[in-house]
Amino acid sequence: MNLFPPVKEQFEIIKSGTVDIIPEDELLNKLYKSYKEKIPLKIKLGCDPSKPDLHIGHSVVLNKLRQFQDLGHEAILIIGDFTAIIGDPTGRKKARPQLSFEEAVENGKTYFEQAGKILLKDKTKIVNNSQWLSKLSLLDLINLLGKFTVQRILERDDFEKRLKEHQEISMHEILYPIMQGYDSYAIDADVELGGTDQRFNNLVGRDMQKRFNKEPQVVITMPLLEGTDGSEKMSKSLGNAIGISDPPLDIFGKTMSIPDILIFKYFQLGTHLSLSELAEIKSQLEDEKNNPRDLKRKLGFEIVKLYYDEDTANKAIDEFDKIFIKKEIPDDINEFDLNINDIQLSKLLVETGLTSSLTESRKMIEQGAIQIDQKKIIDVKTIIDQTYPSEFILQKGKRNFIKIIKKIPEE
Repeated sequence: MNLFPPVKEQFEIIKSGTVDIIPEDELLNKLYKSYKEKIPLKIKLGCDPSKPDLHIGHSVVLNKLRQFQDLGHEAILIIGDFTAIIGDPTGRKKARPQLSFEEAVENGKTYFEQAGKILLKDKTKIVNNSQWLSKLSLLDLINLLGKFTVQRILERDDFEKRLKEHQEISMHEILYPIMQGYDSYAIDADVELGGTDQRFNNLVGRDMQKRFNKEPQVVITMPLLEGTDGSEKMSKSLGNAIGISDPPLDIFGKTMSIPDILIFKYFQLGTHLSLSELAEIKSQLEDEKNNPRDLKRKLGFEIVKLYYDEDTANKAIDEFDKIFIKKEIPDDINEFDLNINDIQLSKLLVETGLTSSLTESRKMIEQGAIQIDQKKIIDVKTIIDQTYPSEFILQKGKRNFIKIIKKIPEE
């Protein structure tokens, strides 16, 4: 019995949701060879730990890597603790701030744990690229650089734009795609996955293998997922991200806020539904009799289930309905003991962790985002004193609640 499904079935699953397969005929040849020899392909995905957390925008390529695992192939997750020191220039108008090696290592510690919510942990090989990049001597580096031209590296759009705009390009940035490409050579990758913004870097890996007389990898690019605002690429810095480690209610609530036009894209790129299930979702979306909100609820359920479990996903739906439809207060909320008689509301928001600064507190109050016992407070000078009940619910926005319990200090 063969370890793998038929090649045509594999190819159909792999191609779903992709932007480019470069080139398709080579992927088919690799799949046929793998099927015939019963040897899994090595599928590479590189992650630079520039930040310590992942969101579902990152999950797009992780889900594709999981598909390869389900088809019987070997997933290799490369933590770029060494390339993170350089900083990927992709999409940058200026050089990224350089991380220290220690910072990159620390950020990378959580990556595998988070990626493990999607990948089969026991079947995922994880390696740090410092294992080979840190061992390159100056002579090795000179020989490596001799295999590429400045013109080739400056072909990338980011560098072309910066040159036209007279923006600096640091020498270490030019090294980045070469170092990432060396990763593909070091592990003998058959396929490399990445977002469309990684196309140039991944093709350099293909060139690298050719120049070392190795069989070149196939490059598969995946679309970039827009954030909850529906326009910008998902990013925590833009406030439009759904973190894969976010609380279940937050994941469900943020999913419910996405524009209807993105529902199918989120299903296709952010869940593990089969091709037949996706076809059914698409058919339902095209039927005007169906309310997109109902499909969005199913989407939120599938995403929460993916990162937690089915029971947690059902509880998230119930909690969401309770807060947003029935307008009730959640049962399970944190409590905060207030041990002074009088305190400014803006300061209390910071002390409870609902805001990170007094400036944010004032902004939230002025915007009408703060409620006490479901009544909006819009006066930034509000003081919580003896006129307030001994227990009350302090709320920021739609999903953040804290129960305040006043403890009168002993005389």
